[in-house]
Amino acid sequence: MSEQAGILGSYWLQTLPPGDPAPAPEGDLTVDVAVVGAGVAGLSTAWELVRRGRRVAVLEADRIAAGVTGHTTAKLSAQHTLIYDRLRRSRCEEGARLYARSQTEAIRRAAEIAHELGVDCDWEDTASYTFVQGRHRVPELRAEAEAARAAGLPAEFVTETGLPFPVAGAVRVSEQAQFHPRKYLLALADGIRRGGGQLYEGTRVVGLSEGEPCVLTTDRGVRITARDVVVATHYPVFDRALLFTRLSPRRELVVAAPVDASDAPDGMYITPEHRTRSVRTAPYEDGRRLLIITGEHFTPGTGRDVEERFATLTGWAARHFGELRITHRWATQDNDSTDSVPLVGPLHPAAHHVYVATGFGGWGMTGGIMAGRLLCDQITGRDNPWSGLYDPRRIASVVREGGQFLKHQAKVARHFVGDRLTSLPHGGRTPVDDLAPGEGVVVPVGGRHVAVHRDESGQLHAVAARCTHMGCLVAFNRAERAWECPCHGSRFAPDGSVLQGPAVRPLRPRKI
Repeated sequence: MSEQAGILGSYWLQTLPPGDPAPAPEGDLTVDVAVVGAGVAGLSTAWELVRRGRRVAVLEADRIAAGVTGHTTAKLSAQHTLIYDRLRRSRCEEGARLYARSQTEAIRRAAEIAHELGVDCDWEDTASYTFVQGRHRVPELRAEAEAARAAGLPAEFVTETGLPFPVAGAVRVSEQAQFHPRKYLLALADGIRRGGGQLYEGTRVVGLSEGEPCVLTTDRGVRITARDVVVATHYPVFDRALLFTRLSPRRELVVAAPVDASDAPDGMYITPEHRTRSVRTAPYEDGRRLLIITGEHFTPGTGRDVEERFATLTGWAARHFGELRITHRWATQDNDSTDSVPLVGPLHPAAHHVYVATGFGGWGMTGGIMAGRLLCDQITGRDNPWSGLYDPRRIASVVREGGQFLKHQAKVARHFVGDRLTSLPHGGRTPVDDLAPGEGVVVPVGGRHVAVHRDESGQLHAVAARCTHMGCLVAFNRAERAWECPCHGSRFAPDGSVLQGPAVRPLRPRKI
């Protein structure tokens, strides 16, 4: 992401930047389990498997804990906005209880691991709040508080919070936590290595052959042979399960500013209002706290200019917290499943040795840690009480959530088909002529769409405009200097290199 003068990107990456990269494998490998992706889900799975004596290799396309996990808000909470009232209606009371128990145990597991590793990851026990300011939504919160309490969480409806502005009501859940995700996960990576696990960076997996054993292929032609494979790439890079029909990518913006400790709200907060607003603080320099505010969710590659969205979020922060000096801003990306429950387990109905973890819907910290325990149990043949809840092969819940499923497919179809019907102008002055430094535009060249970006020096960079995942037309995100696919959330740098999957191949250079 491009940075404005004096404004840094992710606070987690700024305070603990990547060091020297772990080398890519120099030759073919044979292991018990290959884990694709080194975010919280991949590293948590590898950690659990190494502890049970498995030979594990983790394959990361970029840097460890620097992708989606490096841009999270890092809440460890079992309270996921308004999930429990929905779950008890769609998955019955037992489904809601299993969800609450699995997420709560993930928090406890993270605390155990942090203690075992002896890592100072800025761990703070705190309460979590879902709040609203509109009185018309108070009945929703009362129902959510009752459902969360019935599911086993220490939940209550309150009207007073630690926020510096009034609320109409809130669901308060105690015994939650927050931490510095990279401090925790880099210590976890070191623990994996000490346990005999292998971690490789700069290793993009582009092929999977299922069998006994399975074989993965990297973009450099290296083959990794493994009895079991875990796909933990946030959005699955393999579509044979058609999971892309049940996942909707969502991008959110983050702004952060230092505040006096006495002015920092105690607790973690989220509201479904105002296109979502999430608030937490973290330890900062000179005894101050860093106020971290997230919101303005949108589908990648669609909607109004992202710079305008940053301005809207900053304006909301100023109205509710007073004058702030924004020191950091970044963006994060999540995948929502159509039934609001993550997809963790066998990749598809015929899979025997390939597993997936995805669809955490903005709650990847507890979701990823939960996935590590669940997948480890499945791979090592142990029963797990919530296997059925998260099983990607579930059909009944998709039928129950058919409206959301159809809505997502209609949105994808509009881009997939509509982009191909868009007429291409010919002759005369082109949009490239008026392209300012830092901007990008899709234009016709020889009957094909070409994505053109003009960098700050005035030089043009042209690449194919169709996403290499399924061919949807990309759009330019000026604030982050990236081409984004509105269908499944793939993101590319101006030179076409892959920033974020599910695409695994770059956009090819084009001449203009």
